[in-house]
Amino acid sequence: MTTSALRLAALSLTLSATAFAGPPDGKKAAEKEKIAALDLKGDAKRGKEAYKVCAACHLDSAAGRSDGTFPQLAGQHTTVLIKQVADIRAGVRENPVMHPFATTLVDPQELADVAAYIQSLPLPTDNQKGPGTELALGQKVYEKACVTCHGKKGEGDAVKFYPVLAGQHYAYVLRQSQEIRDGKRKNANADMVKAIKKLSDRELQAISDYLSRLSMPAKGAAAPAAPAPAAKN
Repeated sequence: MTTSALRLAALSLTLSATAFAGPPDGKKAAEKEKIAALDLKGDAKRGKEAYKVCAACHLDSAAGRSDGTFPQLAGQHTTVLIKQVADIRAGVRENPVMHPFATTLVDPQELADVAAYIQSLPLPTDNQKGPGTELALGQKVYEKACVTCHGKKGEGDAVKFYPVLAGQHYAYVLRQSQEIRDGKRKNANADMVKAIKKLSDRELQAISDYLSRLSMPAKGAAAPAAPAPAAKN
């Protein structure tokens, strides 16, 4: 049986089990796996094999779905990819759709390998855009509330685990922003919750639209970087 077949068999067993409930020490487990994976050199060739399970939702290109149901992964900081997958695997970030797929990764090395493979893929160019009706408002609010962490061009910060937002699918950014604002995403950065908790749906829609129209950072801008010792989770 091939490695891919073994993964699919394991996934089938996981999907047939009861819903996952993260352990009480999930945050410690996620942090431990994140640190371990970041300390390893990812192998894109091995990561390509492991990514096959991910491609079912995120596509072979890692461009995600144009309706925003699944985010673009290509072009994202490897540090962010590693952190978010580790959080999902440990139940710190609740994602019942992705959790069974994420748990097919066997160890921190494989997590580093998948991140390295995604990093090697071409940048997507046809992400879902917003309606384009309030871009001036989106830019204004973004520069006031978000630019300090996510950068002037939506490039994020690999060292601090702030994701690239430029060129991400409009509906995905909007949904995640609303969930973070409303306290539904449990692994959200506390500074971001504070920054957007008073923003209206209209303002979040405008920000998401504005970001969807920015160009993703040039290849290499999302390269992995050593995280700061006191990086916030």
